[in-house]
Amino acid sequence: MTKTYQTFAILQRQKAQLRDHAVLSSGIQLASWFNQGDRVTNLSDHHTLSLYVAEGYDTWHKTQHGWRNGGGPDRFCLMPQGSESTWDVRAELAFVHLYCTDEHLRHLAEQIWDRSPAQLSLHEKVFAGDDRITQLYRHFLLSCDWQQPASQMVLTTASTLLMTHLLQNYSDVQWQAPQVRGGLAPVVLRRITDYIAAHLDQPLTLAHLAQEAALSEFHFARMFRHSVGMAPHQYVMQQRMNRARDLLSHTQLSLTDIALQCGFHSSSHFSNRFSQAFGIAPSLWRRGTHCSV
Repeated sequence: MTKTYQTFAILQRQKAQLRDHAVLSSGIQLASWFNQGDRVTNLSDHHTLSLYVAEGYDTWHKTQHGWRNGGGPDRFCLMPQGSESTWDVRAELAFVHLYCTDEHLRHLAEQIWDRSPAQLSLHEKVFAGDDRITQLYRHFLLSCDWQQPASQMVLTTASTLLMTHLLQNYSDVQWQAPQVRGGLAPVVLRRITDYIAAHLDQPLTLAHLAQEAALSEFHFARMFRHSVGMAPHQYVMQQRMNRARDLLSHTQLSLTDIALQCGFHSSSHFSNRFSQAFGIAPSLWRRGTHCSV
């Protein structure tokens, strides 16, 4: 059963409009919201990382010294488990939430450092700025279609990177991340790349690939990048695009069928990604008007 996060449930009872929602295999969830003319009090049993995507200049946070504002695009708020906050959204605000639990953070800490912190608490942040958080939200989470199976690995990777950043910069954990000393063994790398090639029509996830390599997701991702020179999600998308290009050039399959074989559930999303990768629409590529690559 899918967990209902309290912050998500509270916003659904308010004026907030849910624009998109994704549930990752680990139970971590993402939600894209719009709100205006609303006052919300939140007290939850989980952690929430929020990024303001658009507007938010007239959003106010209640403090012990009175109401304070400071919102705007790329401002972030970190609301740790157990923290209570009250917000007055007086004008338009578009924002994105990542919801995770203490268990998720502890599990990630064990993957990174092979040990669990005796204490783990996040530091509350309101209307703060962090270029890394902005980059991960905008260039990964907000640049893909959350409902496409082909996007699952991007969402999972970005969420893991965000939580790792929180652990290293906004928690009581002061450990340094271990250095990567080598990549995947050649036999393991071959097994992973063969697995990817055989499952491009399916929603590949970082968890699936890490399981094939018998490694934690964190260590697998770092070792894969060391071996291949790119992150797993980048490699998988590259292989999807290469497969699509081959199918366009050597078969008469429809664009819809090619999209499905490459892991996309809509031809429009497939066409957008293909155009981004090769600078030309797949239909034009097929007609032979493309330049050589």
